[in-house]
Amino acid sequence: MNTMHRMVYPFLAVFSRGLGVDLSAVALAVTVRSLVGAVGPFLAAIADQRGRKLGMLLGLGFFVLGTAVVVFLPTFPVFVLALVLTMLGKYVFDPSMQAYLGDRVPYERRGRVIAITEYGWSISFIVGIPLMGFLIARGGWIAPFPLLALLGVIAFLLLMWMLPKDPAPDPVAPKFWANLRALLSYSPALLALSVGLLISVANEVVNLVFGVWMEDSFGLKIAALGAAAAVIGLSELSGETLSVGLTDRLGKTVAVGLGLLLNSLAALALPFLGANLTGALVGLFLFYITFEFTIVSIIPLMTEIMPSARATLMAAGVAAHSLGRALGAMLATPLYTWGQAHPSVPGMLTSVAAAVLFNLMALVLLYFLRKRIR
Repeated sequence: MNTMHRMVYPFLAVFSRGLGVDLSAVALAVTVRSLVGAVGPFLAAIADQRGRKLGMLLGLGFFVLGTAVVVFLPTFPVFVLALVLTMLGKYVFDPSMQAYLGDRVPYERRGRVIAITEYGWSISFIVGIPLMGFLIARGGWIAPFPLLALLGVIAFLLLMWMLPKDPAPDPVAPKFWANLRALLSYSPALLALSVGLLISVANEVVNLVFGVWMEDSFGLKIAALGAAAAVIGLSELSGETLSVGLTDRLGKTVAVGLGLLLNSLAALALPFLGANLTGALVGLFLFYITFEFTIVSIIPLMTEIMPSARATLMAAGVAAHSLGRALGAMLATPLYTWGQAHPSVPGMLTSVAAAVLFNLMALVLLYFLRKRIR
């Protein structure tokens, strides 16, 4: 699922050529996918009414349908449909899985277990994307989809066999709208969602322009961005490993707070480390490892804030992160352009200053969340 989600970005031009459309058309398809991503996760709320297993299987069903349909109808409209369906699949599966683990894993060990599942995100970048590139080089743009569909079917069958049967639905259990109203009237849930949104904004205002910054700074588009991709994959893997080892020991709110502070320091160091390519790559590593540690640490925290509507809250968390990325994308280019228009401003200083501001806002809200939880 994560490989399908992430492979669109590095192979954007390949898909546009293969489908015979402009690059802007494929970029628009990705935008449509993102918009669906902001509302689609609420389908995962079915896991609160009908069971976690059904939610996970529904997500995998969307994923298999999306990857299979484009194999049989390799046209641009169907490609857009495939992006939407596979996004829905991921955003239904993930909250259902996290709610399932929240039901079964004691809170004091939940950070470690959920962080292990997050390895799928970084490994998809380190292993999945190169594998998709290998297949595309030999079989064209369509080549990854049959394999992804087959792996989705295998995962569907394995989960159907391995997971215990969902309990019978409780006829008096709160329905989706009741859960949503309860969530929107519960201040710890709103605080947690706001923290997640602000963290995503802070990351995106840097994430969206770091490639432009490296190209402007070093003029090594292919070499520098290839190295940056490897650094990001390694930093994500390292951040998840830190979460496995530290989140439960430190405590979830302390881990998130520490991650926000360290991410802010890494952001502030970026313009100054970027005096040369090596320093820029070190700065990116520090920025992404601290972000990944923060974002992975907040997931187990959210699983315990509203246990009665766990899947609904986790789905709302995904929507909040999507909205945060959208807001960050709106701000990223104007901030960077303004900084470039003022030669006295070093590198990405305007972008990283905005990232620090949003991180500090998240830190303030985290403080109030910690008090409410206590």
